[in-house]
Amino acid sequence: MTSMHSSDLQEAFTAARRALLASRGAHGHWEGALSASALSTAIAVSALSSYSRAAPKHGEAHWREDCRRLSEDGLAWLAKTQNADGGWGDTVLSFSNISTTAICWAAFAIAAGEQRYRENVAGAERWLTAAAGSLEPCRLATAIAGRYGKDRTFSVPILTTLAIAGRLGEGPNAWRRVPQLPFELAVCPHRWFQWLRLPVVSYALPALIAIGQVRHHRCPTRNPITRIVRDLARRRTLRVLRSIQPTSGGFLEATPLTGFVVLSLVGAGEADCPVTRDGVRFLVRSVRPDGSWPIDTNLATWVTTLSVNALAGAGELDQHLDESARTEITRWLLGQQYCREHPYTHAPPGAWAWTDLSGGVPDADDTPGALLALHRLGPSNPQCRQAAEAGIGWLLDLQNRDGGIPTFCRGWGHFPFDRSSADLTAHAIRAWSIWHAQMPEALQTRLDVAVDRAIGFLTRQQREDGAWVPLWFGNQFSVGEENPTYGTSRVLLAADAMLQRNFRHRTPPIDWEKAISRLLNAQNPDGGWGGDFGTPSSVEETAFAVEALASLLGSVEDAGVRRDQGLAAGGGAAGDPSSHCNPEACFAESSVVLMRVALARGVDWIVQATARGTTFVPAPIGFYFAKLWYYEELYPLIFTVAALGKVAARSPPDLEASAPRPSTD
Repeated sequence: MTSMHSSDLQEAFTAARRALLASRGAHGHWEGALSASALSTAIAVSALSSYSRAAPKHGEAHWREDCRRLSEDGLAWLAKTQNADGGWGDTVLSFSNISTTAICWAAFAIAAGEQRYRENVAGAERWLTAAAGSLEPCRLATAIAGRYGKDRTFSVPILTTLAIAGRLGEGPNAWRRVPQLPFELAVCPHRWFQWLRLPVVSYALPALIAIGQVRHHRCPTRNPITRIVRDLARRRTLRVLRSIQPTSGGFLEATPLTGFVVLSLVGAGEADCPVTRDGVRFLVRSVRPDGSWPIDTNLATWVTTLSVNALAGAGELDQHLDESARTEITRWLLGQQYCREHPYTHAPPGAWAWTDLSGGVPDADDTPGALLALHRLGPSNPQCRQAAEAGIGWLLDLQNRDGGIPTFCRGWGHFPFDRSSADLTAHAIRAWSIWHAQMPEALQTRLDVAVDRAIGFLTRQQREDGAWVPLWFGNQFSVGEENPTYGTSRVLLAADAMLQRNFRHRTPPIDWEKAISRLLNAQNPDGGWGGDFGTPSSVEETAFAVEALASLLGSVEDAGVRRDQGLAAGGGAAGDPSSHCNPEACFAESSVVLMRVALARGVDWIVQATARGTTFVPAPIGFYFAKLWYYEELYPLIFTVAALGKVAARSPPDLEASAPRPSTD
């Protein structure tokens, strides 16, 4: 391995930054490009093929023909991208999994492609037989349900698709293998949902209604009272479904959710329903030129805030985005903030979603991201400050009793998407910290209490080995498909935010030494990081670790300077809690030395892996507790800029990447 110097770092950072700036669209913000998805494509093929056969014969004949043609193109894409083992993963870079392979297998049956694609179907059947033990419906249904446990958000839609395709047998017996979702509960007031213990996560109400209806239509319950209640609830729940459908027609802007809704409503005899028609229009508009569909339309708000925050990491945002560009991005971001109660989740005003399209839903990852970006774009801008006050208030109101931050709704603790998570909590701490000084005194008091409670949550969530496991980023190579590298690095960024603010919490302290040791020990011999011990290094995960280490080192060193200045001026002793800051209380000098060595090796790996900031190969990442996979083409570029920018901002001396791998035992 060659030695890495600051000139190499600067060259790579400059090239990557230039590429990121060039990727900003003509509309003034970043939009990105999500990966094509076999899961999405198979669901879209099934939905459009079913609609083309069942749609009313009067009017919109071109829609039926478009649906048939797009179904054919989608099958061809699936056949071309099948993995060598006969299965499919969610992306073309993903390992085969039982959910996506089963849905692709069903799509060839629903779209009448079994004869033309006999070899592909046979390959899928071999893979499923090996994964489930056999293709016998009970074995297959048990294996699929087992992947998701008690959460039926994905298992029931997959089983419904298999039942519609005839893959679970014939007649009512096949449908008895599909659990009945209580769609009739959708007529209850929304505020009741957290108490009703629904078998799906909070955002899956469209699936609850549509899939519950097709199951009831094909195999009604034997209980006469329940059957009558569900019969009476059909029209009312369809009206609820229509009321929460966005103007784009796509629920959450997501092909899988919208496709499941369309497929189920067609199967329930509702092909002429307005929800079905608008869902079909969304699917037709969302197809890619190669015949595939992405998992979601775009992550425009998310990748824009990530890009702004990455460019700001080196402290040079003003130099590389002129005033006109900054004003344009600021205006656009302010325009994405929800100013009314959201009709879908009933979230109050003040938050941001991941996309600028109508199907987005306010959430607790994109809202902190927007708050961080607005502070970096214009902390003194009255509009930014007003928006920040509303966004901070929204996050404070979302905080759960355990002190953590959930994704969409407060108080839902039934499934992972609705529980507090370490990565979202850390992200909120960073946003709260950066805006704290600009907020009214009363809000500052609330923030102090909230941060203290959030730290208590993170303390309890820290694993014995020092790591935190996130909700939103999985790694397909890791045990349990978890990503401790991402989770731990995000919490360490929160530690950096607290160091900068000199926040002193009252709750039991987090074991920062153990967290740093865990991150350092997970570094691979090649200098990069994967999602966990022994997993292949990726640009994304190496960048996560490098950004966290560089940020912490910068704050620790700055805090040491401030402490020394305080002592010179007659301040308290270094160990005195009343002193301005005592970084050694959090990070031992030995850890600081090891962090510097690991940082140098990580930078070297990124510079080489990206061909000095010119080539960026994305890696599949998992979300929905690492059971649904995608990649975003901008991620490795954005995260590289964020990581190298943080290092460049420290004006380091030559980085000797050839140093031996440290031991933190």
